[in-house]
Amino acid sequence: MGGTPGSTTSNNPSSPGGNNTHTGASGSLSGHEQNVASAVESWHHGAATAGSSMRSAEQYEVCAVTSGEQELVVTDRVLTVPNILSMARLLLLPVFAYLLLVTHSDGWALALLMLTGFTDWLDGKLARILDQSSKLGAVLDPLVDRLYVVTTLVTFVARDFIPWWVAAILIGRDLILALTLPIYRRRGLPPPEVIYLGKAATFLLMFALPLILAGHGDWPIAGFTHAFGFAFLIWGTVLYVWTAVIYVLKAARIARTYEVVPR
Repeated sequence: MGGTPGSTTSNNPSSPGGNNTHTGASGSLSGHEQNVASAVESWHHGAATAGSSMRSAEQYEVCAVTSGEQELVVTDRVLTVPNILSMARLLLLPVFAYLLLVTHSDGWALALLMLTGFTDWLDGKLARILDQSSKLGAVLDPLVDRLYVVTTLVTFVARDFIPWWVAAILIGRDLILALTLPIYRRRGLPPPEVIYLGKAATFLLMFALPLILAGHGDWPIAGFTHAFGFAFLIWGTVLYVWTAVIYVLKAARIARTYEVVPR
């Protein structure tokens, strides 16, 4: 009874004052909601702008990488500088075996082994610089590399430079991996890429063999180079076997996962 009209109407929603009071509260709440909605909208807009900027940056980055790379064109050419170097290495292979097995000219054999190793690195560089990558080179270069490894191992065993079982492990490893290639071919897949451990193993072996050969020379640090050569040979052999297990397991997984492509 003693209440003010404002208080009475505020308790009576049906009265005009109650409506006005409720309307004022609603207007206040709507304003708050509008502020929140505005803030959320601004946040979404900022996030969208940031996302757009990030996408633009990614697109720019991809374009920059793509434009910066030079695509290698593989051709059917035969007479290229890299192929000539690979053929020269192939022709020098019997000379290397002759120097080791017949004349026992270990110094000349070492020089020839180092020369062929340098040309192996050089032909890959020239193929990119001169844009002379070819289908023949893709087959010839690794073939010559394997022939040199096998020839060096066989001649070293014949000269008692390394144990026969080391050569058997290294050569047998390559033969086993060669048997897995049809698994990929029959499923229309490319051969497996060379993994980093495989490259490290090959590098250690390529470093070990010349050191072992140099260790049989008549010079002051021959014993030192021979010891280091055998250390690299052991490390390289372990990695060689390890990578073989990785490749075989991968081939087995491919055989289980992919179906044979009908011809």
